[in-house]
Amino acid sequence: MIQPPELYFNAAAQSYLNDLKERLSFSKLFVLTDTNTSNKCLPTFKKHLGHSDFVEITCEAGELHKNLQSCSAIWSTLTAHKADRNALMVLLGGGVLTDMGAFAASCYKRGIRFLNIPTTLLAMVDASTGSKTGIDFEGLKNHIGLFSSPVATLVDQHYLNTLDQRNLKSGVAEMFKHGLIYNSDHWRNLTENHSKPERLIEDSVAIKIEIVTQDPTEKGLRKILNFGHTLGHAIETHFLETSEQLLHGEAIALGMILEAYLSHSNGSLTKDELDEITRMLCVFYELPKLTEADRKAIIPLLQHDKKNSANAIQFVGLKRIGEAIYDVQYSAKAIDEAFDFYDRSTCR
Repeated sequence: MIQPPELYFNAAAQSYLNDLKERLSFSKLFVLTDTNTSNKCLPTFKKHLGHSDFVEITCEAGELHKNLQSCSAIWSTLTAHKADRNALMVLLGGGVLTDMGAFAASCYKRGIRFLNIPTTLLAMVDASTGSKTGIDFEGLKNHIGLFSSPVATLVDQHYLNTLDQRNLKSGVAEMFKHGLIYNSDHWRNLTENHSKPERLIEDSVAIKIEIVTQDPTEKGLRKILNFGHTLGHAIETHFLETSEQLLHGEAIALGMILEAYLSHSNGSLTKDELDEITRMLCVFYELPKLTEADRKAIIPLLQHDKKNSANAIQFVGLKRIGEAIYDVQYSAKAIDEAFDFYDRSTCR
């Protein structure tokens, strides 16, 4: 049974790290970083770590390196240092690193324990708390992965000081999503306080944990967490190897606008709520123009979405702000009309 991890915030997270050896018995400690967090976040980690003897493993930063080659390098380092099944790996990074590091740890010797320390807002409110692990494969996002829980997730907001505004905003997309699919009060609070999203991190994490606890392995309710992701992941994948790469949250924001339109097109979401969602996301994010060539490249990628069943593309829809439904199918015509709506939107 997959259980959500123990969660510790700020001072409690620092205390956990300081007492790590007393809390968790381990044979050897490894810390996985990327080329960004090794420079920007590792000093803060060392300051709070009571047990100072560890081996750092550093991988290249970015979605392009979330692959089997990076995992192979991690496994080689663990092997070279004779890591046994009682080793512990700390994952110090954003969503790419925690997804990939959790996958690597869960496969090494059929699984060693890992501890998440998310350093981006996106990882704090989403990637580090759902027990999903994964890597990209043959250009498809999170195509290989499994469910596996960390022993704990330590959310220390001091790491947010290492982010630029674009990366901070990227994480807010998942917070917007949590409000749209499950809690209208959270959506309203966030739209009113979007310049200070860190005040609402614990609320956003609580929403995700409540959903995941009810459906740990995504058989039903947990599917609503994919709102905006069916089209958003396809958009992110399309732009990944271009000069106009989108951050995850930017692609998901665009996906949420498109999927909100689809929800309106089938009569569930009102026009007023569609306009409210579109205005907020268009004001908050700088989103790209989608050409006809972009559209033609994005739509076929929907066929690889993990939620699909019997070759049918399964979407998440909104009944209203704060309530979502899953396993919704839309016609090719409706999907095309969603792109037309975006072209006419205030984002453009």
